Amino acid sequence: MKPPAFEYVAVASTEEAVAQLAAHGDDARLLAGGQSLMPILNMRLATPGRLVDLNRVRTLSYIVERAGGVAIGAMTRQRTVERSEFVAAAVPLLAEALPWVGHTAIRNRGTIGGSLAHADPAAELPAVAVCLDARLTLRGPAGERTLAAREFFRGYLTTALAPTELLAEVWFPSALPGTGAAWIEFARRYGDYALVGVAAVVTLEGSTVRRASLAVTGGVHTALDVIRATMAGADATQMVSALLKNGPSHIKTVLADLVVWMQKQAWTSLSTMRGNMNLLKVPDPEAYQRSNYMLMLQGWRG
Repeated sequence: MKPPAFEYVAVASTEEAVAQLAAHGDDARLLAGGQSLMPILNMRLATPGRLVDLNRVRTLSYIVERAGGVAIGAMTRQRTVERSEFVAAAVPLLAEALPWVGHTAIRNRGTIGGSLAHADPAAELPAVAVCLDARLTLRGPAGERTLAAREFFRGYLTTALAPTELLAEVWFPSALPGTGAAWIEFARRYGDYALVGVAAVVTLEGSTVRRASLAVTGGVHTALDVIRATMAGADATQMVSALLKNGPSHIKTVLADLVVWMQKQAWTSLSTMRGNMNLLKVPDPEAYQRSNYMLMLQGWRG
């Protein structure tokens, strides 16, 4: 497969990139790591007239502490963030989810901003951003604006980015004391897109749940924060509170409910997007209680 013909320009600043987008609008596409865009071009699912390469824009590659959180430039490589000890300490959920993004070779080229701007509903980073209530900074001809992750993601491969805007930065809040976090994912094999993935963050004050957030990817049209939704008859805060209050005797019921809910989401996703539900192999709830979910619980308790 070969991509369609297009004009190519490599810019050296965000100002140049925004000028290109302003001049060409919907006919231009930004090239960051290229791990999603290039396959799309090769399959001719997109036919831009101009490709604007951001790889020389060094001002978009950084990891800095700011305002009680971590600001990451959109062109920062995923592998760089994954290996950052600072990120692992400040935003453990992000550090835990990144190794699930494709394979190492992909993360060596893929960028944080590229994955978020692509907004694939089966990708890990959008779910992490929603779960942590990340803030995304967009830059365009009219200047900058900042959106919460819930506002940024609009639907399947759809964001709040205007055709003349680029994603410049994402800011994640640092984990508060008493916070535990975990990422769990179901995929047909390591490196594949998630059939269903769950991001979880819980903050405790003593024995009281101060904050609990679950975000789902893979089984929905966009990254979904389910703390306000219903999961097996109880919201996320109630589930976690019951788990912590009742101890091990309650673990099996909670985990079984969670797996059933995830099974339904993955089943629906396969039915509508792949047309073959036989591909799905749902794990036994008790097996997951003994293995992966125990890791989640350990993360919840910090």
